[in-house]
Amino acid sequence: MKKLIFALTIAVISISYSCKETKKEVEETSDEIENSANEMTDDMEDTMDEKTMTISLEPKSDSKVKGEVTFTEKDGEVMMVATLAGLSEGEHAIHIHETADCSSADGKSAGGHWNPTFQQHGKWGDEAGYHRGDIGNFMADADGNAKVEFSTDEWCIDCDDDTKNIIGKGVIVHQGVDDFTSQPSGDAGARVSCAGIIQ
Repeated sequence: MKKLIFALTIAVISISYSCKETKKEVEETSDEIENSANEMTDDMEDTMDEKTMTISLEPKSDSKVKGEVTFTEKDGEVMMVATLAGLSEGEHAIHIHETADCSSADGKSAGGHWNPTFQQHGKWGDEAGYHRGDIGNFMADADGNAKVEFSTDEWCIDCDDDTKNIIGKGVIVHQGVDDFTSQPSGDAGARVSCAGIIQ
């Protein structure tokens, strides 16, 4: 009888220990699943908060200037990255213009500089005023290649604020340099490339 009681006691202890281990494993697995789900949710929220669009620049005014412009909005700022080829070596201007219409051979169908706040033309950030489309100048290398990076919280992608929304506007690359003083466009010369910001 004592042997039977001892055997039963051992069996109960074994079962109890096994149940505790199983419960611990289940809890650990459950924690891992929950952590993974939280990470996936965070990643999804980050992705949802980020808007990205890429547009192609086409040659204008008998030039060979082409490239791509990518706009990425995240945390209330829009980053523009333009990669260009076919330029003459040296400095050139780039602006956002009023419309996404690149149909004309000279790019003038894109209208003037985008200026929803009705300011005078100037260098970005100038206290005297500047257009929302006044990005500025950049350098092309000896091979005619260039990369332009620009970031601002004064633009947005497809938002309700017409003074910030870049959808429906055009990107224009000029042959010359923006002098930041000539009105209304900085005397930057021919429009050698155009892209419409259409979503």
